[in-house]
Amino acid sequence: MNDALLAEALNGDCHSALLDHAALQHVMQTQGGVWHGLVMERCQHLFADVPVFIAVAQMRQMREVIDAVERVVNNGKWGVGSGEWMQRSAKGVFFGYDFHLNSDGAHLIEINSNAGGGFLNALLLDSQREAGWPGAAVAQANLDQVFLEMFRNEWRLARGEAALRSIAIVDEHPEAQYLYPEFLLAQRMFERAGVAAYIADPAALHSRSDGLGLYLGSSGDGQKIDLVYNRLTDFSLRQHLVLRQAYLDDSVVLTPDPAHYARYADKSNLAQLTDAETLRALGASEADLATLQAGVPHTIIVCPELEEMLWQERKQWFFKPDSGYGSKGAYRGANLTRRVFGEIMHGGYVAQRMAAPGERMVCVEESEAQPLKYDVRCYVYDGQLQLVAARLYQGQTTNFRTPGGGFAPVRVLG
Repeated sequence: MNDALLAEALNGDCHSALLDHAALQHVMQTQGGVWHGLVMERCQHLFADVPVFIAVAQMRQMREVIDAVERVVNNGKWGVGSGEWMQRSAKGVFFGYDFHLNSDGAHLIEINSNAGGGFLNALLLDSQREAGWPGAAVAQANLDQVFLEMFRNEWRLARGEAALRSIAIVDEHPEAQYLYPEFLLAQRMFERAGVAAYIADPAALHSRSDGLGLYLGSSGDGQKIDLVYNRLTDFSLRQHLVLRQAYLDDSVVLTPDPAHYARYADKSNLAQLTDAETLRALGASEADLATLQAGVPHTIIVCPELEEMLWQERKQWFFKPDSGYGSKGAYRGANLTRRVFGEIMHGGYVAQRMAAPGERMVCVEESEAQPLKYDVRCYVYDGQLQLVAARLYQGQTTNFRTPGGGFAPVRVLG
């Protein structure tokens, strides 16, 4: 049996491989009782019950698509969104290349510039080293050190050999975020390396004479922040003017920043990456053009002139806001009402050809088997693949609310 057929067979059997929950619980408990309790209480479907198996050819295609995108984006001709953002020396941490895998190959659905889950998936992988599954994990060795060096490199690129003393992990109402446990993992990693780390709401940030500050109490100038690990989904920072101005003034190292989002993650970029004429004008090689056309579903910018065609063919398209995130405002064409379709036609959307996700069978409540969809996320820094993980879900998009679903290890066969 070749590796593609073996992967299909393993994914189709809910008993083929199971997560070692005892090992996972042990590793989670080593993070401390408070952290473990927080995950158990708030994130019951954070980790899936099974791994996902993929074929060597699928993994190879994902690598080729990532490499082709990196070459196109970094060839000197690729624009930076509207042009308002300066391209800084920092590379941007945790790019997430998200793929749907099916019998037609691997299909890049989107790129995220602040992809969550890297720390959690590293913990998950660490817990399953003795699981005895077939195939191999795709991850760099010692991920904690890899992630730490990534942030240190961001700092060096911007500030040279100056000492990195303080980091703020910033998101709105961070303690209420579903992935707050991951913020805690990141904070502890920085602290173990001797860097003061704070988890903060952007409202606590303020300008000070020597740069960006973080209020820690009711008085004083607070803590000077050297680097911000940006988890905000306000990608242009228009709602967070203090942080935006600090970024524009270069008074803090911000990663990822608005230019990273504009260059990679704005979904209108997918239209350029699937248009042969545009790619040739950007200097893409014919080999990269072929790779991108095979590995990125055709994407177009929604405009009123295309309304009739898109309505007639709506079942073949998936509609996404060009600046959206986490599936917010995204619609499967087959489920659209005429009213919502009319709103989409006002602009700010892209339409992407449907590319079906893969399926993994999961045993629910130890007996009932059901198929869950999955996507595969490749965590990338400066063009280098750090980690590959999957997300299992039910419904239109990933939601972390599906029994048996959540982040899953990926095993490559062959």
